[in-house]
Amino acid sequence: MKTKLLILLIASAAMLSAQTPTAQQIVDRVTAIMSPENSYSKGSQTIITSSGKERVFEFESWAGGKGESSLTRYTKPAAIRGQAFLMLNNADDIWSYFPRTKRVRKLASHAKKQKMQGSDFTYEDMGGGDVFQKKFTSSILGEETKDGELVWKIQMIGIADQEPPYPKIIMWVRQSDYYPVVLDYYDEKDFNSKTLLLSDIQIIESYPTAMTMVMTDNKERSSTTMRTLEITYAWEPPKGFFSERNLKK
Repeated sequence: MKTKLLILLIASAAMLSAQTPTAQQIVDRVTAIMSPENSYSKGSQTIITSSGKERVFEFESWAGGKGESSLTRYTKPAAIRGQAFLMLNNADDIWSYFPRTKRVRKLASHAKKQKMQGSDFTYEDMGGGDVFQKKFTSSILGEETKDGELVWKIQMIGIADQEPPYPKIIMWVRQSDYYPVVLDYYDEKDFNSKTLLLSDIQIIESYPTAMTMVMTDNKERSSTTMRTLEITYAWEPPKGFFSERNLKK
């Protein structure tokens, strides 16, 4: 009898283990969902500074190679129309184009940590790819409920020699579809320097997609809201699309 009970307990534990993914498996699924092969979108960006001043932009954005390459071109307001940024190698290489000077300029490597168009998103934040997988080690801190959804709380610690964008990130991931809803970014002093909220998650061409993202700088008390106005994952980049030459178009 005791033997049968032990076998049942072992079997139950094995089933539970099989049903509960590891932290790395969760991060792998998040990366796959957040990095479709290609995409084209139109969006708006609203920046609210610490003084309460509001700045609004509109843009077009293209991404390829699961986020490894991207090009963003601003369409509004008229003062910056045509200004564009090209990011390659997951934002390790960045070029900018300014219509007034009609010149393409390669930014220094440290520029990826700078604010993009004065927003609370850095160039590195806007990069895609497998950063979470390669530059962090992950662990599950527990389970919680957010907005009625059961989520995993994942801690990601940066691997020093991989030059992670942040020393630590805490991410809450929906168990229903492996989509992240909150990310807390920590600095070297373990201060929660920025928070990203993802909401209005819709299924677009089989991909769950956050139509609204709000990044808040907890130090400067500023925020940036990115809204997706339209998006498709069926777009495919023509040959040479992600190039310095294409920045000027």
